[in-house]
Amino acid sequence: MEIRALEAKHFEERLKLSEYAFQFKLTPSQREQNEQKFRPEQELGAFDEQGELLSALTLLPLEIWVQGKPFAMGGLAGVATWPEARRLGCVSELLKRSLELMKGAGQTVSMLHPFAFAFYRKFGWEMTVERKAYTIAAGQLPLRKVTSGRMQRLAEVDSALLDEVYAKFVSRYTGTLVRTSEWWAQRVLSKPGHTAVYYNADDEVAGYVSYQIENRKMTIHELAVPTEEARTAIWTFISNHDSMLDEVTVTVANDDPLPFLLPDPRIKQELQSYFMTRIVDAEAFVSQYPFAAGDQEEALELVITDAHAEWNNGQFRLVFDADGTARLTRIEEEQSDMKQAPAAPQLALDIQTLSALLLGGRKASWLAEAGRITGDAEAAALLERRIPQHKTFLMDFF
Repeated sequence: MEIRALEAKHFEERLKLSEYAFQFKLTPSQREQNEQKFRPEQELGAFDEQGELLSALTLLPLEIWVQGKPFAMGGLAGVATWPEARRLGCVSELLKRSLELMKGAGQTVSMLHPFAFAFYRKFGWEMTVERKAYTIAAGQLPLRKVTSGRMQRLAEVDSALLDEVYAKFVSRYTGTLVRTSEWWAQRVLSKPGHTAVYYNADDEVAGYVSYQIENRKMTIHELAVPTEEARTAIWTFISNHDSMLDEVTVTVANDDPLPFLLPDPRIKQELQSYFMTRIVDAEAFVSQYPFAAGDQEEALELVITDAHAEWNNGQFRLVFDADGTARLTRIEEEQSDMKQAPAAPQLALDIQTLSALLLGGRKASWLAEAGRITGDAEAAALLERRIPQHKTFLMDFF
């Protein structure tokens, strides 16, 4: 088996594999469009000795928000294998090579949408993003309220206009994408329907909603409400469609407060386990991560287990500076620079648990109770104190 990047000549092979694995069929015009957008350098394949494609995945160079700061992220998508090549280790080798490529590209974190959570947990990814899906009957929509601004439906949508509001809204979460103009055009604005924006009293764009109405059902593609005023105005706009609708569906962040604000909060709510995340390069990731400030420098020792990225596997010293910056250093490397390092409490955890801590909003104390962290309780308390509380969300799919 050979793992290598695809070439332009592999487009048909890759498409046939994807169509088979994901059970879809493109029209001739869609095939032409896909071929134009095909980027073989973002496709990684496992080939047999005869050069036949056995398995493939897409590795997308993206950025996500982490604690209000953009991080380079490798997005894995389209993982597919022909049935006769399954259980031969193709995906395992592809994932291992992907981790190496991401590390080399400075992508310290990776995300994917799993077909099975248990499968990708074996390779170090952990569930970090949950979302809520609402189905709201027309009679349960929010009460209409007057705000100081105005709503306007857009005849033509300017992605730069929306992106300013989008960034304000999603940067408060961990795991949301930093969108490029290309992403807006191909992944967001290509959806059918309408877009309406809210202008506040200063005539600034302060929120937006994109939606489609069909068969008396409003499907909200995207809702960005950085302020409560924007939330009120946009939901009033949605409620003004009540005579046209039987129901409204929308997917929102796990911490969305809408049910509390409704006259009748007994709407249908579904909690969805959505995306998984993995720290690719623990040392580089920690050096960029904005930890909480403290009164002084503090340290602890971590034993990290990572069976698929040996550079993360081992014993490390985690040092927090007073200002919230931190560094993660292998013990043997630190000891070569210092004759004797100060004693520090010790914790042991795997790379999935470290990802859940820093990217999934899970607390160290709870993870210790659940048996995912073992070691010194004082060290766990220090770790929890230094990790800012954060919520996760992702509006996109890849």
